[in-house]
Amino acid sequence: MKKKILQYEVGEQVDVLLLIKSATRGIASNGKPFLTLMLQDQSGEIEAKLWDVSKEDEQQYAAEKIVKAVGDIQNYKGRIQLKLKQIRLTQPHEAPDISDFVERAPLTKEVMMEKITQFVFEMRNPNLQRITRHLLKKYQAAFLEYPAATKNHHEFVSGLAYHVVSMLDLAKAIASLYPSLDKDLLYAGVILHDLGKVIELSGPISTSYTVEGNLLGHISIMVSEISKVADELNIEGEEVVILQHIVLSHHGKGEWGSPKPPMVREAEILHYIDNLDAKMNMMDRALSRTKPGEYTERVFALDNRAFYKPTFHA
Repeated sequence: MKKKILQYEVGEQVDVLLLIKSATRGIASNGKPFLTLMLQDQSGEIEAKLWDVSKEDEQQYAAEKIVKAVGDIQNYKGRIQLKLKQIRLTQPHEAPDISDFVERAPLTKEVMMEKITQFVFEMRNPNLQRITRHLLKKYQAAFLEYPAATKNHHEFVSGLAYHVVSMLDLAKAIASLYPSLDKDLLYAGVILHDLGKVIELSGPISTSYTVEGNLLGHISIMVSEISKVADELNIEGEEVVILQHIVLSHHGKGEWGSPKPPMVREAEILHYIDNLDAKMNMMDRALSRTKPGEYTERVFALDNRAFYKPTFHA
């Protein structure tokens, strides 16, 4: 079976088909334009530079195009890159399906939806249950397809649902240790905290921010969605405001994008488990591409740290 792009070693030559995830134009020190290409297959993504590009190249090598790339894997300032020797768009007869190049969550959509539905079913508070069920149903198709981010964590197809499933398992374990927590509130917060991303982001492939995403953000989007649904279902009560607060505060601090810090127990716990799951996902993915006894690439979102992979539990 042919190796995936991240399975190649530094120094190896590659001749592969890859999907352009993004193409960003820059100007080199010699004044000539170049493209920074993020190329991907199901194993993940790799950066490549295309120098001295023409206007035609810029139009040709755009996001969601599939290319045949020939080059060498190299280590550049601690990051793995593909040094291109040749690149061209694929021919119609080569025509692979774009879905063959995208990374996916390790669980199927059906399994994830079943797990999430079970958590909703376990809720005892009718108001929280109805709001959660309604919003989940409204956005179900996109929720099961979308990534949780454009980069950093769970940035793969169905990453958003996978992030929620992992967080629900964490929430259940933590709630069993701290019985003072309101499980219904915590579960509803976990399911809805990032649901606004189905409006904030453009879709599961070559993900970018929408106008609403840039101008409003997923937090504000979901706070107003909860308000609309509560009106539609004639639900009044403190739960609505507290659920909105949990969504509003889940980034923890103003400088991290939350207008309010967590001010109820469940909001504080949600912030921790969101952070924990995102960081574990980033570390696991970086370490999965690293040999025992070596260090990962620097992970920008984890304070630009490199992580060591011990040899004894490899």
